[in-house]
Amino acid sequence: MLVILGSVNADLLFKVQKLPAPGETVLCAGYAMAPGGKGSNQAAAAAKAGADTRFIGHLGDDAYGPVVRQLLVDAGIDCERLAVSKRPTAIAVIGVDEAGENAIIVASGANLDTASDQVPDDLLGPLTTVLCQNEIRMAETAAILARGKAAGGRTILNLAPAGPLGAEVLGSLDVLVVNEIEARMAAGTDTGEPLDLARRLARAHDLTCVVTLGAQGAVAVGPDGGWRVGSLAIEPVDTTGAGDAFVGVLAAALDAEKPMAEALHRASLAAGLACLAMGAQSSQPRAAEIDARLHELAAPVPLD
Repeated sequence: MLVILGSVNADLLFKVQKLPAPGETVLCAGYAMAPGGKGSNQAAAAAKAGADTRFIGHLGDDAYGPVVRQLLVDAGIDCERLAVSKRPTAIAVIGVDEAGENAIIVASGANLDTASDQVPDDLLGPLTTVLCQNEIRMAETAAILARGKAAGGRTILNLAPAGPLGAEVLGSLDVLVVNEIEARMAAGTDTGEPLDLARRLARAHDLTCVVTLGAQGAVAVGPDGGWRVGSLAIEPVDTTGAGDAFVGVLAAALDAEKPMAEALHRASLAAGLACLAMGAQSSQPRAAEIDARLHELAAPVPLD
């Protein structure tokens, strides 16, 4: 079982010819609303990939809340403990240009109320994987990761967006997933190559560190060795959901007790497939599509 304590937004998506410069206004024909937030994005990716997924967070008591909740349920997520806040539903305004690049502003709203004590003890244990991100209060993220670890479960943190990370949180992790900027933040340095940073973090904190590298794929370093995987050759439509698809599918595979190399393979393919359509969740592939297209991406190779 996969338990995710995290953020959920109503995403407002704008397809523009180019992203605005500071002080500039750009026009587009229309917009779309879809569920978002790294927590719910990763929950949707995991559920579509076949994981028994429980998402725990907060929506607002407003027009967006019921719509977002139903869309998450439709994605196959258990939302029984998705609570209602007096704050408004979090909103993300997302501009996507013709090259698939994006710019995002998030108002946290109800996500500020999400707390570790929303997760009952009976959801934690040796058969549970706890997955978190960095879009709710870090104190609550640290608390649920510590509880998950103490209960004998697997713990995964995607340090996104980048932020400072204490040694006590790193000590509660089995898997840390970061991009290059987040890797430097976690390692407490402004420099360093991704693979070197992954090795440093893995050794120092007895965890597996996965560093995503965009079009270059990803690397993973842990107690059982290291792996490198490439990325799917595509013409991206929208890169917004790629990172969350990667993390959600990785977590789903690990929760199913697949080895890291296989999990990395599935996650990198899913990230590429998620770039082929608009939207952070509507673009995410289901397990059958991942299975059918896995041959299109070379399997991970061991690191020296």
